[in-house]
Formats: sequence, C-alpha cells, structure tokens
Amino acid sequence: MTNYQPDLAPLTTVDQSAGMNLIQVIETVIDSLDQSNSAMVSHNENESGYVWKFKYGSVETFVQLTGTTDEDTFTVWATVLSLPVQNEAQLSRKLLEMNWLTTFEGQFAIFNNQVVVVSSRTVAELSPGEVSRLITIVATIADDHDENLRSEFGAA
Repeated sequence: MTNYQPDLAPLTTVDQSAGMNLIQVIETVIDSLDQSNSAMVSHNENESGYVWKFKYGSVETFVQLTGTTDEDTFTVWATVLSLPVQNEAQLSRKLLEMNWLTTFEGQFAIFNNQVVVVSSRTVAELSPGEVSRLITIVATIADDHDENLRSEFGAA
C-alpha cells in the first residue's frame, strides 16, 4: 500500500487488452459500488500498477493492483479518520477490539497519519468473488464506522 496520489482519469480509459480479466473484474465491482459515479483510475507500470479511487457513502476507497502476476498484490483501503485525535489510547483499544469482532478479512490500521480500513493479499489464485468481497468489506466497514469514530474521538 502506498500513499500514491495518481493523476486519475475516468474509469473508462483503462486499456482492456488480453490477459486483463482481473482488471475487468475489479472495474465491474467498483462500478457496482460507486454511488456517485466518481470512479477514477490511474495506470503506471513503473510505479504502482493500477490505482482506482471511488466514493462509497462518506468515504473514498482506493484499490491498488501492482500487476497481474501471482507475486503482485491486490490492496484495498479507505480512510476513516485523520490523526491526531482525542484519547488516542482509547481509540487504539477500540480499533483492536473491532479488528477481532467486526472486520472479517479487513482490519483497521494506521497509515500516513490516518486510520484506515485495509485488506491486502497476493494476486495468486485471487477469484472474482474474493475481489468483490474484499472491496465491499473495506468500503462498507469504513463507511459504517467513519462518522461514529470522528464524533467520538474528533481531532485533537
């Protein structure tokens, strides 16, 4: 996962050449979840592969595919809360408890001074159902918890 902020283009500009079935699956899932027709994509083979961004509820969700070989990674993340916050120790405890009880294959993490929901795995044997499940889990958990966490812990 990177803090890569690509120059994004509308989702329809991706080259859908042969061997890009995984990319088509990702874009189909994003298209089904994108509630505000905001999906954008960036492709740069030298830096980060493909990066998609879309709005789901009140959160921006990112999907990164570093490539299409078995060793490449598929990562989904969505920002929930910016740090610093009030009662950071209490927030950390709450997030750890939520990781155990409510996040399925995703988890809360801290990345680049932000609380995010993230899921990441290698591309090897990645099925269309798993792509859909991971994107949906991350986007839904982030959207379900961002407003409550912001109101409970707010900015420091």
